[in-house]
Amino acid sequence: MATKENPGDNRNNKSSMYVLIIVGLCAFFYVLGLWQHSGFGKGDRIAVEITKQTDCSVLSDLNYETHQDGDAGTLDSSDAELKEFKPCDDRYIDYTPCHDQTRAMTFPRENMNYRERHCPPQEEKLYCLIAAPRGYATPFPWPQSRDYVPYANAPYKSLTVEKAVQNWIQYEGNVFRFPGGGTQFPKGADAYIDELASVIPFDNGMVRTVLDTGCGVASFGAYLFKKNVIAMSIAPRDSHEAQVQFALERGVPAIIGVIGTIMLPFPSGAFDMAHCSRCLIPWGANDGMYMKEVDRVLKPGGYWVLSGPPINWKTSYQAWQRPAEELDEEQRKIEDVAKLLCWEKKHEKGEIAIWQKRVNSDECSEDTQSTICQSTNADDVWYKKMENCVTPSKDSGLWKPFPERLNAVPSRISSGSVPGVSVEVFEKDNRLWKKHVNAYKRVNKILESGRYRNIMDMNAGLGSFAAALDSPKSWVMNVLPTIAEKTNLGVIFERGLIGIYHDWCEAFSTYPRTYDLIHANGLFSLYKNECSAEDILLEMDRILRPEGAVIFRDQAEVLVKVRRIVRGMRWNTKMVDHEDGPPISEKMLFAVKRYWVAGDNNTSSD
Repeated sequence: MATKENPGDNRNNKSSMYVLIIVGLCAFFYVLGLWQHSGFGKGDRIAVEITKQTDCSVLSDLNYETHQDGDAGTLDSSDAELKEFKPCDDRYIDYTPCHDQTRAMTFPRENMNYRERHCPPQEEKLYCLIAAPRGYATPFPWPQSRDYVPYANAPYKSLTVEKAVQNWIQYEGNVFRFPGGGTQFPKGADAYIDELASVIPFDNGMVRTVLDTGCGVASFGAYLFKKNVIAMSIAPRDSHEAQVQFALERGVPAIIGVIGTIMLPFPSGAFDMAHCSRCLIPWGANDGMYMKEVDRVLKPGGYWVLSGPPINWKTSYQAWQRPAEELDEEQRKIEDVAKLLCWEKKHEKGEIAIWQKRVNSDECSEDTQSTICQSTNADDVWYKKMENCVTPSKDSGLWKPFPERLNAVPSRISSGSVPGVSVEVFEKDNRLWKKHVNAYKRVNKILESGRYRNIMDMNAGLGSFAAALDSPKSWVMNVLPTIAEKTNLGVIFERGLIGIYHDWCEAFSTYPRTYDLIHANGLFSLYKNECSAEDILLEMDRILRPEGAVIFRDQAEVLVKVRRIVRGMRWNTKMVDHEDGPPISEKMLFAVKRYWVAGDNNTSSD
């Protein structure tokens, strides 16, 4: 419940005295810090003022578990000029700006173009706050969330009807239950994964990152966590309501997406494995262009799993109610493209086939040479048209098992492939983020509790924030802004983490309320000349759960502007000094989004 101010001179006098004591202590420690760090820190006027006026304790009054508002003063404390953002109309509760159904239907259906990203122009953007549905509840903690989702959070029953016989999802009272079944694994995801593990080395850490295309409700990815394997699940926003939304409510990494006309937003040689379980992607169409895109994002030595049609069509074509000749031709095309890509078929049993990409492309025939892509940068993929060519493989060095690879120097860095990043720079970055994360834990004391399952790093750098946080209780979506150094995302994947390219001037490919914690390091300095901070902050509010937390790290003057905007967005905030002391001009801003739902038009939480 929100705390309310009560009138009373005695309480006001106590508050004033408390503020004076805090300001005095902060001023004392500030002077002490100047003496200790003289010649090192470069605190500017704004940093000095923030230090003087901000509670320099560990923020015991910023509550991460309730709706309380415990805000201290800052340099910019005037309420007169604050812009208050109003709630959007309730029809926007599940609004996905770049995957809006109405807009999508105006684009061509050929090659799934209409299911790709189509963002609204500036004049059509919403400048309001997306409400949570009535009855919204904090998701269950992991691993309970894998199996249960509160009905109020995604109140859509269509999948319980359409997939009733396939054991995807069941509606039970006020929750959805996910039994772990799927179209291709009626005996459960565990049994299916164990069958794959007879060929694919899940158990020794060699296969860590997986791309799951056409993921449904992501039960495959959910159960892979038992093997310490993390999957990036992709499904379009289509007639099956809320597939990706269900995945994220379950605590499984997922994005709205489709293999269509645009290259996937991942670097080349990223994934240890790709998977399609009856994903309905026409792999043999367009001269195998979609398989060539999978080949681009697969590491040398990576695996591709295809289960369902057309595999084993001779036995299953009648059950699938498809002509045998059509299925025969479909599988022949897939086999031909796999040979063109120099994939080795490792297994085919029942309706499961597994191929492996060659580690050394020199072993391949010269048949692929005529289709080699001419692009000089295979990681420059944002809104780039998919090409019908083969991307040359890069030498990724010897595979290291996870978790060893998490902190080992990636081969991209040791080989000098990442501009400006040496082995020493990488190791220093790793140490620095361990220090930063330890500072975060002193402020947000429930950071490691499991309260935050779905975490996003909006400007991930080399992935060291995620590495420092590594825990079975959480996962991190490492986002590499398209205006940053693109080769860094390959480093992140090589560490056994997952991530994606994205331009923060546009909406992210996810549903509202899908992340528990968002980290933004230097993001607003990076984008200061690209788009408005207001646009980025409204998008952060859209994807952040009620009572979710945000950690900003940036220059003091930048954070003052950010804080002013979010004060009109029903967020509670606290500014904190850099862990090395007040003289450092870089500061931290901690925020918590208040709990409110559709119909709550007041500006404070109930």
